[in-house]
Amino acid sequence: MATEPANTRYDCIVIGAGHNGLVCAATLARAGRSVLVLEAQPQVGGAAVTREFAPGHHVSACAHLVHLMPAQLIADLKLEAHGLKWAARSMPTTALHGAGEALAIGPSLSGADGAAYARYSAQMRRFAAALVPLLSKVPPRLGTDNWRDFAALLGIGWKIRRLGRDDMRELLRIGGMNVYDLLEEHFESPALKGALAFDAVLGTNFGPRSPGTVLTLLYRMAGEFAAGAGAHSQPVGGVGALCDALAKAALAAGAKIRSSAPVARILVESDRAAGVLLESGERIAARTVVSSADPKSTFLQLLGAAHLDTGFVRRVKHLRARGLAAKLHLALDRLPQFSGVAAGALNGRLLLAPSMEYLEGAYNHSKYGEYSAAPAMEITLPTANDAALAPAGRHVLSAIVQYVPYALKDGWLNERERFMELCVASLDRVAPGLRNSITGAELLTPVDIEREFLISGGHWHHGELAFDQFFMVRPVPGAAQHRTPLSGLFLGGAGCHPGGGVMGVAGRNAAQQILEAGEAT
Repeated sequence: MATEPANTRYDCIVIGAGHNGLVCAATLARAGRSVLVLEAQPQVGGAAVTREFAPGHHVSACAHLVHLMPAQLIADLKLEAHGLKWAARSMPTTALHGAGEALAIGPSLSGADGAAYARYSAQMRRFAAALVPLLSKVPPRLGTDNWRDFAALLGIGWKIRRLGRDDMRELLRIGGMNVYDLLEEHFESPALKGALAFDAVLGTNFGPRSPGTVLTLLYRMAGEFAAGAGAHSQPVGGVGALCDALAKAALAAGAKIRSSAPVARILVESDRAAGVLLESGERIAARTVVSSADPKSTFLQLLGAAHLDTGFVRRVKHLRARGLAAKLHLALDRLPQFSGVAAGALNGRLLLAPSMEYLEGAYNHSKYGEYSAAPAMEITLPTANDAALAPAGRHVLSAIVQYVPYALKDGWLNERERFMELCVASLDRVAPGLRNSITGAELLTPVDIEREFLISGGHWHHGELAFDQFFMVRPVPGAAQHRTPLSGLFLGGAGCHPGGGVMGVAGRNAAQQILEAGEAT
């Protein structure tokens, strides 16, 4: 493994070459800073990586779609010029419910629910558009006399005020609601309500009746609004191809990237971040360090509690960051046929959440450290859009499965095979004969996600998205706005505002904070 020349000092070291770390590095390098990115794994991408899980079968290992990355960010970094190509854009969503024709979610809905959906989606898109600036910028601080913080707060208020009196009242009314009650107000179809509710709880520790699930739905919709045509997209070569393009953009801007270079510790000199110590024993100096690792790993492992006050350490330890979603990969010898699903819908998202009661029942098990007896799933068939991901005539199924506790009551050693069998049985009921076409399988529980992708708790948001861990208090008070209690150390991962998903905004905003503060020079 290459080492840095003696006395080399960088303006900035970025820990982690996931999508946020790479966006941060590219942004800093484009501003003229000398940047070194250090990645523990042999390849860039973090949890957004494409890899082989069965002979000849490749899959986006953790994240499996791009649906939140702003179109403007992709354009600014010229990712398509760096090799990013799309296998599918604006992928359709279909609700599986096992009772006749599956339900295509969108403008084609008919009857009373079709009209209600048109009104509902138009209003929610107006709310999402108003919230996009909230997601795209660094949150203001509360209780300061800084004019920028005051102006930012006024700007947020103005965006909401511009909705008009009726929409503003409605947004304030529903903002803290649970999504179950919201959807009950609008729709009749259990399948439609189940599919819409699933997007509110995907990747969270919530069920449809949990308070705050309208917030998580609006978060997702605001991200999709900013993504434009890129919402629900599949890159050629899987999500890992997006990170390959990000790495090329960073390198083209002048950044350096070293893989297989795990960081053991953040170095501190004179109460300031001064570089990193690698597990190999190599020390690398830098004026500024940005960690795209999760907050618990950053503060409790890489930095250490000795450099932080007791109250702050307690807040970090109590950060809720236990994953409740698993990833299932199946290698198939043919393209599966889902009951009631048109062939053209197989290139999109298939949601197994036939009603909100089904979702809530699945969630209930997790409260007691159990996995769902009837799990909910977001299913994709990547090879329906990109045949090169598997040998000729073969296919790959990739599914996010909920709810799957990190701390399973009976432990994963004895339950892994049983749960995988349960998942396959659930799929076989909506795609008869699928079981007999399986030639390889992989299940990544939150424990596996933690181990493979070095994410504490295996939570892809690096911390639950909830009112007390959102916006101006994300991840915890004292570490918002990408800054930390230690001078020269910044956060740039999914644990920061606005959160997880393949978005890149946290990395970009961290870089902008560093540049505006005059750091890394």
